[in-house]
Amino acid sequence: MDKFGFTISKGRQINYDQNDRRIYNYIIENEPSFRNCIACGGCSGSCSAGNFTRFSLRELNILINRGENDLPRTNLKKCMLCGKCTLICPRGVNTRNVVFLAKQAFKRFDSYAF
Repeated sequence: MDKFGFTISKGRQINYDQNDRRIYNYIIENEPSFRNCIACGGCSGSCSAGNFTRFSLRELNILINRGENDLPRTNLKKCMLCGKCTLICPRGVNTRNVVFLAKQAFKRFDSYAF
């Protein structure tokens, strides 16, 4: 079989029924302003940790919302809880509390977190 120097990538669909939404539900229950997030990226642009590491609160919010918790589980440790993201958010999301609640949720629902 001839190879043309490329391969066809496997399709990636998000199956919300299989993803674990417990972390998202825990955050929404305790911080309803998380629903207001429009993933504008203001939090990531102002993030001190994001300037020095591969940390993006915007990406974490999107992944937690989808129920894809593997990357957020490891990257939440990089947040310094400085609160700049909360000050810059145009929708009034208490992002600092969201990070704090996400850390709590991972401790509560995961046996190997933090």
